[in-house]
Amino acid sequence: MDVFSDALTALRTGTPVFTRTDARAPWSMRFPAVSGASFHVALHGSCLLVPLDDGPPTRLDTGDIVFLRQGSGHTLCSDPALTPDVFAQNRIDDSSYIRELLIDGKAVDQRVPVEENQPVVGCGLYQDGPGARTLLACGAYKLDITRQHPLLAGMPEVIHLPAAAHQPALRVAVGQLTAEMDDPGPGSDSIVAALIDLLLLLIMRAWYRDITDDYAKGWSAAVSDPLIAPALGAIHADPGHPWTVEELSRASGLSRAAFAKRFTAVLGEPPLSYLTSWRMTTAGRLLRETDARLSTVAERTGYRSEFAFAKAFKREYGAAPGSYRRASRNGFADGQLSG
Repeated sequence: MDVFSDALTALRTGTPVFTRTDARAPWSMRFPAVSGASFHVALHGSCLLVPLDDGPPTRLDTGDIVFLRQGSGHTLCSDPALTPDVFAQNRIDDSSYIRELLIDGKAVDQRVPVEENQPVVGCGLYQDGPGARTLLACGAYKLDITRQHPLLAGMPEVIHLPAAAHQPALRVAVGQLTAEMDDPGPGSDSIVAALIDLLLLLIMRAWYRDITDDYAKGWSAAVSDPLIAPALGAIHADPGHPWTVEELSRASGLSRAAFAKRFTAVLGEPPLSYLTSWRMTTAGRLLRETDARLSTVAERTGYRSEFAFAKAFKREYGAAPGSYRRASRNGFADGQLSG
């Protein structure tokens, strides 16, 4: 698996959730923050995305995509002057992957309040008005927010990908998603689920390919650096190997000193520091997704004993491996990890 795919796979903690939003102007809908990343695709029509932190609005036209790196709260609307409806969990019909929710135009004082940190789940939203129609595909990706991998840390919170600038693969994926929303048929649930999964990779790839000079640093620069990328690839291919700086420098074709200096300058941390961080990220994924014994997880992440592994893991995550595994199986429901 390439470094880019490996990093995204390790950060994922569950299946994406999906919302179909169908609205006619005038309309406004407030989405609370989610534990992960989120996106919106304008399948038909246009709207505005207004961050809740008073950031500048982003206009979405047909085919445009907006990606929110940390799933921050925001409003989608036809007019930012409108008082928004709220995304309410108890109106959801979850009988299908493309789940349904009817927003029935109740008065503001009858609307169901939304907790600020309440996670969004998949559904369909409908708002009726006399004006132009907007159809959006909205999704949220569950990511391990206890870890801040540089893959995401180096990105801005709001990424706007205009339709005119889409790479061919992204354009095809958006077109197929639009077709499934316009004319669903047998297998649509599975097709949409696969497309939503695919969109995350394509969105990230599109941003990294067209990255501006302001963000061409850190991990985004390292994965395309011909002298650093081979070492990153080696670490990701075998995090359990007892890597040394000298061995990694040989993979990059540099002297030990030159490699260590360049790696630290580009990525912002020394090679062995990144190795430890990636081992812990890998360990978290293995604990969440497998039933492997702790001794096996320790071995696959470069530790010769369970004790040494558990000590390093607790230092990074603030919880013992067993506690982390139990909490992950419960969806981190209490938002806390303990001993």
